[in-house]
Amino acid sequence: MEIVKYLIFEYGYFGIFIALIGGIVGLPVPDEVLLLTIGYYAYLGRINLLTALISSYLGAIIGITISYLLGAKLGLPFLLKFGPKLRLTHKRIEKAQQLFSKHGAWLLIIGYFIPGIRHVTGYLAGISRLNLRVFMLCSYIGAFFWVIVFVLSGYELGIRWYFIKQSFETHKFLIYFALSGLLAVIAVLFFFKFRWWKKD
Repeated sequence: MEIVKYLIFEYGYFGIFIALIGGIVGLPVPDEVLLLTIGYYAYLGRINLLTALISSYLGAIIGITISYLLGAKLGLPFLLKFGPKLRLTHKRIEKAQQLFSKHGAWLLIIGYFIPGIRHVTGYLAGISRLNLRVFMLCSYIGAFFWVIVFVLSGYELGIRWYFIKQSFETHKFLIYFALSGLLAVIAVLFFFKFRWWKKD
């Protein structure tokens, strides 16, 4: 979480852009956490929502395009050799290969939402020599929905957190009273259960 804050506040939109490229290629960047945090900070007014969405989207599509080009130029041996260094284990690669052979280009759309898969789909598309136009169409559409869903979820989380906080401040006496009553009931039940157990 700290690295996410650092990227956003130290480098701004460029930091978001670079982080998304690295995350898609396979570097240890918490992609979903990053996108949710971007949305939350946009709600707080620390960054502009539209600019953040554009930066995130461009980072995602450039990242997966780099993966595609690496896969096309260097092939499966490169992925198997250097994949583990980019947190792309052989098990993940094998699972992604099975899914890619079954679903093909469709995996480029839905793969963003599957942890451990989105980092491999670009490479596999390049390795399989998937038509560049088909690759761009599917992967760029998938990136659009992935970025929109997570960034706006972070934004919505900010709105809900505000209302939860306001509600707590307004009704905190009632909340404390209810929690105290619940704890008292639990304590009484444990007391009688303990006495019953001692009699046996």
